Amino acid sequence: MQEEQSAPPELEEKTSADATASETQTQAAEAAEVMPSLEELLKAAELKAAEHYDAWLRAKAETENIRRRAQEDVAKAHKFAIEKFAGELLAVKDSLEAALATEGQTVDTLRAGVELTLKQLSAAFEKSAIVEINPLGEKFDPHKHQAIAMVDADQEANTVVSVLQKGYALNERILRPALVTVAKSKG
Repeated sequence: MQEEQSAPPELEEKTSADATASETQTQAAEAAEVMPSLEELLKAAELKAAEHYDAWLRAKAETENIRRRAQEDVAKAHKFAIEKFAGELLAVKDSLEAALATEGQTVDTLRAGVELTLKQLSAAFEKSAIVEINPLGEKFDPHKHQAIAMVDADQEANTVVSVLQKGYALNERILRPALVTVAKSKG
Protein backbone atom coordinates (compact mmCIF):
# COMPACT_ATOMS: atom_id res chain seq x y z
CA MET A 1 0.00 0.00 0.00
CA GLN A 2 1.05 3.33 -0.76
CA GLU A 3 0.98 5.99 1.75
CA GLU A 4 -0.65 9.17 0.76
CA GLN A 5 1.64 11.96 0.93
CA SER A 6 0.30 14.97 2.63
CA ALA A 7 1.03 18.43 1.38
CA PRO A 8 3.35 20.48 3.41
CA PRO A 9 1.55 22.63 5.98
CA GLU A 10 2.63 25.88 4.30
CA LEU A 11 0.99 24.82 1.06
CA GLU A 12 -2.24 23.88 2.81
CA GLU A 13 -2.35 27.27 4.52
CA LYS A 14 -1.63 29.03 1.22
CA THR A 15 -4.40 27.13 -0.56
CA SER A 16 -6.89 27.88 2.20
CA ALA A 17 -5.83 31.57 2.24
CA ASP A 18 -6.27 31.74 -1.54
CA ALA A 19 -9.73 30.24 -1.23
CA THR A 20 -10.70 32.75 1.49
CA ALA A 21 -9.35 35.65 -0.59
CA SER A 22 -11.19 34.40 -3.61
CA GLU A 23 -14.44 34.16 -1.65
CA THR A 24 -13.94 37.69 -0.27
CA GLN A 25 -13.37 39.04 -3.79
CA THR A 26 -16.47 37.25 -5.04
CA GLN A 27 -18.53 38.64 -2.15
CA ALA A 28 -17.16 42.14 -2.75
CA ALA A 29 -17.99 41.87 -6.44
CA GLU A 30 -21.52 40.70 -5.64
CA ALA A 31 -21.92 43.46 -3.07
CA ALA A 32 -20.71 46.00 -5.60
CA GLU A 33 -23.31 44.77 -8.06
CA VAL A 34 -26.08 44.91 -5.38
CA MET A 35 -25.01 48.16 -3.73
CA PRO A 36 -25.55 51.22 -5.97
CA SER A 37 -22.71 53.60 -6.53
CA LEU A 38 -22.52 56.96 -4.81
CA GLU A 39 -23.48 58.69 -8.06
CA GLU A 40 -26.60 56.56 -8.35
CA LEU A 41 -27.47 57.25 -4.71
CA LEU A 42 -27.00 61.00 -5.28
CA LYS A 43 -29.20 60.95 -8.40
CA ALA A 44 -31.91 59.05 -6.51
CA ALA A 45 -31.75 61.50 -3.61
CA GLU A 46 -31.93 64.48 -6.00
CA LEU A 47 -34.97 62.98 -7.74
CA LYS A 48 -36.66 62.38 -4.41
CA ALA A 49 -35.84 65.95 -3.30
CA ALA A 50 -37.27 67.32 -6.56
CA GLU A 51 -40.46 65.28 -6.04
CA HIS A 52 -40.83 66.59 -2.48
CA TYR A 53 -40.16 70.17 -3.61
CA ASP A 54 -42.77 69.84 -6.36
CA ALA A 55 -45.30 68.41 -3.89
CA TRP A 56 -44.53 71.26 -1.46
CA LEU A 57 -45.03 73.87 -4.20
CA ARG A 58 -48.36 72.30 -5.17
CA ALA A 59 -49.50 72.19 -1.54
CA LYS A 60 -48.44 75.81 -1.05
CA ALA A 61 -50.35 76.88 -4.18
CA GLU A 62 -53.44 74.95 -3.07
CA THR A 63 -53.27 76.55 0.38
CA GLU A 64 -52.98 79.98 -1.20
CA ASN A 65 -56.00 79.25 -3.43
CA ILE A 66 -58.06 78.10 -0.44
CA ARG A 67 -57.09 81.22 1.52
CA ARG A 68 -58.01 83.47 -1.42
CA ARG A 69 -61.36 81.71 -1.92
CA ALA A 70 -62.13 82.01 1.79
CA GLN A 71 -61.38 85.74 1.69
CA GLU A 72 -63.67 86.14 -1.31
CA ASP A 73 -66.43 84.21 0.49
CA VAL A 74 -66.08 86.39 3.59
CA ALA A 75 -66.16 89.54 1.46
CA LYS A 76 -69.32 88.32 -0.30
CA ALA A 77 -70.89 87.40 3.05
CA HIS A 78 -70.22 90.91 4.37
CA LYS A 79 -71.48 92.52 1.18
CA PHE A 80 -74.71 90.51 0.94
CA ALA A 81 -75.34 89.75 4.63
CA ILE A 82 -78.56 91.77 4.79
CA GLU A 83 -79.89 90.62 1.42
CA LYS A 84 -82.65 88.46 2.95
CA PHE A 85 -83.66 91.17 5.42
CA ALA A 86 -83.63 93.83 2.69
CA GLY A 87 -85.94 91.64 0.60
CA GLU A 88 -88.37 91.44 3.51
CA LEU A 89 -88.32 95.24 3.94
CA LEU A 90 -89.28 95.81 0.30
CA ALA A 91 -92.85 94.69 1.07
CA VAL A 92 -92.99 97.17 3.95
CA LYS A 93 -91.80 100.00 1.68
CA ASP A 94 -94.33 99.03 -0.98
CA SER A 95 -97.14 99.18 1.59
CA LEU A 96 -96.06 102.62 2.82
CA GLU A 97 -95.87 103.95 -0.76
CA ALA A 98 -99.31 102.53 -1.56
CA ALA A 99 -100.75 104.22 1.53
CA LEU A 100 -99.32 107.58 0.49
CA ALA A 101 -100.47 107.19 -3.13
CA THR A 102 -104.11 106.61 -2.20
CA GLU A 103 -106.22 109.77 -2.37
CA GLY A 104 -109.14 110.60 -0.08
CA GLN A 105 -108.29 108.25 2.79
CA THR A 106 -110.11 108.36 6.05
CA VAL A 107 -108.33 108.14 9.36
CA ASP A 108 -109.67 104.61 9.84
CA THR A 109 -108.39 103.30 6.49
CA LEU A 110 -105.02 104.99 7.04
CA ARG A 111 -104.79 103.43 10.51
CA ALA A 112 -105.67 99.98 9.15
CA GLY A 113 -102.96 100.36 6.47
CA VAL A 114 -100.36 101.42 9.04
CA GLU A 115 -101.27 98.46 11.29
CA LEU A 116 -100.91 96.08 8.33
CA THR A 117 -97.55 97.62 7.47
CA LEU A 118 -96.40 97.25 11.09
CA LYS A 119 -97.36 93.55 10.96
CA GLN A 120 -95.26 93.15 7.81
CA LEU A 121 -92.32 94.85 9.51
CA SER A 122 -92.70 92.69 12.64
CA ALA A 123 -92.78 89.56 10.46
CA ALA A 124 -89.58 90.70 8.69
CA PHE A 125 -87.92 91.25 12.08
CA GLU A 126 -89.01 87.82 13.27
CA LYS A 127 -87.65 86.08 10.16
CA SER A 128 -84.34 87.85 10.67
CA ALA A 129 -84.15 87.00 14.41
CA ILE A 130 -84.53 90.64 15.51
CA VAL A 131 -86.17 90.61 18.93
CA GLU A 132 -87.91 93.54 20.59
CA ILE A 133 -86.81 94.53 24.10
CA ASN A 134 -89.72 95.98 26.07
CA PRO A 135 -88.62 95.68 29.73
CA LEU A 136 -91.59 97.35 31.48
CA GLY A 137 -91.74 96.05 35.08
CA GLU A 138 -88.44 94.14 34.81
CA LYS A 139 -85.27 94.71 36.81
CA PHE A 140 -82.92 97.24 35.21
CA ASP A 141 -80.14 95.54 33.21
CA PRO A 142 -77.41 97.92 32.01
CA HIS A 143 -76.52 95.45 29.23
CA LYS A 144 -80.00 95.71 27.71
CA HIS A 145 -81.35 99.02 28.99
CA GLN A 146 -80.24 102.63 29.10
CA ALA A 147 -81.64 104.59 32.04
CA ILE A 148 -82.67 108.13 31.16
CA ALA A 149 -83.98 109.07 34.58
CA MET A 150 -84.74 107.76 38.06
CA VAL A 151 -88.18 108.52 39.43
CA ASP A 152 -90.06 107.99 42.68
CA ALA A 153 -92.38 105.03 42.22
CA ASP A 154 -94.33 102.44 44.17
CA GLN A 155 -92.27 99.68 42.56
CA GLU A 156 -89.13 98.05 43.93
CA ALA A 157 -85.87 99.99 43.46
CA ASN A 158 -84.08 99.54 40.10
CA THR A 159 -87.26 98.36 38.37
CA VAL A 160 -88.15 99.74 34.95
CA VAL A 161 -91.10 102.11 35.44
CA SER A 162 -91.61 103.23 31.83
CA VAL A 163 -90.12 102.51 28.41
CA LEU A 164 -89.47 105.62 26.33
CA GLN A 165 -88.07 103.69 23.37
CA LYS A 166 -88.02 99.93 22.85
CA GLY A 167 -84.70 98.21 22.36
CA TYR A 168 -83.79 95.53 19.84
CA ALA A 169 -81.45 92.53 19.82
CA LEU A 170 -80.18 90.45 16.92
CA ASN A 171 -79.32 86.88 17.91
CA GLU A 172 -78.76 87.83 21.56
CA ARG A 173 -76.62 90.84 20.57
CA ILE A 174 -78.02 94.25 21.47
CA LEU A 175 -78.63 96.43 18.43
CA ARG A 176 -80.11 99.24 20.49
CA PRO A 177 -80.74 99.31 24.25
CA ALA A 178 -84.21 100.21 25.50
CA LEU A 179 -84.46 103.79 26.84
CA VAL A 180 -86.13 103.55 30.24
CA THR A 181 -86.91 105.33 33.49
CA VAL A 182 -86.07 103.45 36.65
CA ALA A 183 -87.61 103.48 40.14
CA LYS A 184 -85.52 105.15 42.87
CA SER A 185 -84.86 103.37 46.11
CA LYS A 186 -87.13 104.61 48.89
CA GLY A 187 -85.54 106.20 51.82
